[in-house]
Amino acid sequence: MDSGELAKYIEQTESISKPWLLVQLRLKKLQENRQNISAEDYDQKLAEIYDDLMNLGEWWQGIEDQVF
Repeated sequence: MDSGELAKYIEQTESISKPWLLVQLRLKKLQENRQNISAEDYDQKLAEIYDDLMNLGEWWQGIEDQVF
């Protein structure tokens, strides 16, 4: 699945409020663009995505049946 297909999936399933899918989309776009950016820029963007993912915390606790 490429980033376009993932974006369509997110739209079609009204999953824009699911932050883990948005992180996955950012990772996919970064992966697709890797050949066009420097290694330093790639590492920086990857670190930013990682930080954002870690900042999500355990937000799903207690509502697992609604979000997964």
